[in-house]
Amino acid sequence: MPTTSASKNIDQLVEIMATLRGDDGCPWDCEQTLETLKPFLIEEAYEVLETMGGEDTSAHCEELGDLLFQIVFQSRIREEQGAFGLGEVVEGLSAKLKRRHPHIFGDRLELSREQVADNWRQMKAKERESAGKDTSALAGVPNMLPALLRAQRLGAKASGVGFDWPNTDGVIDKIREELGEVIDASAGTDHKAIEHEVGDLLFSVVNLARHLSIEPETALQEANRRFERRFREVEGLAAQDGDALNGLSAERLEALWDAVKQTEA
Repeated sequence: MPTTSASKNIDQLVEIMATLRGDDGCPWDCEQTLETLKPFLIEEAYEVLETMGGEDTSAHCEELGDLLFQIVFQSRIREEQGAFGLGEVVEGLSAKLKRRHPHIFGDRLELSREQVADNWRQMKAKERESAGKDTSALAGVPNMLPALLRAQRLGAKASGVGFDWPNTDGVIDKIREELGEVIDASAGTDHKAIEHEVGDLLFSVVNLARHLSIEPETALQEANRRFERRFREVEGLAAQDGDALNGLSAERLEALWDAVKQTEA
């Protein structure tokens, strides 16, 4: 159970950030800009993701703190520019959450998950329209997202307005179609055309993951870990025989790979 006051600690954090950016503050912190902070924000977000999958709650807590620091840092820079501070960030978020949950903070209604999601989409669309922003059903998907995640979000957005396959059969047929087009393109020499078709194939596979309620990024990370673990074990088996992988035949490599997979099974 939380035992400390969040508001008191946030106030202290804001003061620390102001000191770090002050006249007698830290030289490194003082020279940072919104542009230089971009890679740190991405790195901290991925470090949070790493801890979310484990049991080390203290590490998770620490990484959330590092991510929060990036938010406080950016807010301080904007405050120095006379734009907004962390208080406005929190106030805006609180107002948005209440506004988009009228079934909780207004007339309390019993809504299904689907109804809540539909209402959320409608309210976001109205807000964007009122603000003169892009009103496409695909609006709001950042270009900076990793490609797998962005493909998933784009597919989900399109699905929200009915642009989707009714079931997984249609997606699987599309994957077969796209694979055939990759094979056809790879028979030629037009590298750009091959890249195009491979992209379409990957996009279709992401849509299949979405239909199966699988996070494609998580699935691929798990596949990466499996491959790395198995490959290292193959290296180990080869080393036991005094062999290096680059000196083995394709047949021997496949036999070692199958042996590792059988051990896992």
